Amino acid sequence: MAALTPLDGGQIKQSRASLIGGIAVAIGVVVLWTAIARDLGAASLPVLALGLVVGGGVGLWIWKADL
Repeated sequence: MAALTPLDGGQIKQSRASLIGGIAVAIGVVVLWTAIARDLGAASLPVLALGLVVGGGVGLWIWKADL
């Protein structure tokens, strides 16, 4: 039985729109994280740094998933 091979080589293609969307979502996540942290009185440097990591991760996921 022959193996099925994708015509495009099986690579995931990310568009420019997906990259811009990922960046916008990452910025939005960081802004919301900061606002919630300040509202809860927990806006310390480690909490804000964690917000940057989470925002970056969500942005990368949006870009790679091509959402």
